[in-house]
Amino acid sequence: MPHITADSAPRFENDHATFIGLAAPSRGSTENSAWRLTIKPGVDAPPHALDREEIFIALSGSMTVTMNDETFTVAAGDALIVPAHHQFAMANPNSEPFEAVVVLPVGGQGLIPGQPPITAPWAR
Repeated sequence: MPHITADSAPRFENDHATFIGLAAPSRGSTENSAWRLTIKPGVDAPPHALDREEIFIALSGSMTVTMNDETFTVAAGDALIVPAHHQFAMANPNSEPFEAVVVLPVGGQGLIPGQPPITAPWAR
C-alpha cells in the first residue's frame, strides 16, 4: 500500500495557490488523484472547468466561488462538488489562506478558455 508522507509529497506553486500532491498515478493511485490546495489571501483565480467531477473538502479559511451565475462561500467543514464541464472561479478575498483537499478522477483535465486541455502536474 503506497504511503505518501506530508514531507515527501511534491509541492507545486503558481501565482494563486500552492498544491501538495497526495494521490496520483505517479504515487501509486489508479483511480483518483488528491491534493492539498492552499489559495493565497487576496487571490482572484481565473475561471476554468474540468472534464470530470471535482470535489473540494474545505479544511480551513473560506473562499468565494462563482458558478452558473451564482456566487457563494465555501468555508471550513464544507464540501464543494463541481460537475464536469461547469466553468467556475475561485477567489480568496480574506487575509487568511483557504485550504482544502481536492479529489479528481485520474486523467481529469483542466479546461481553461482559449488553451488546450491540461492535466495538472500534481494530479499526474
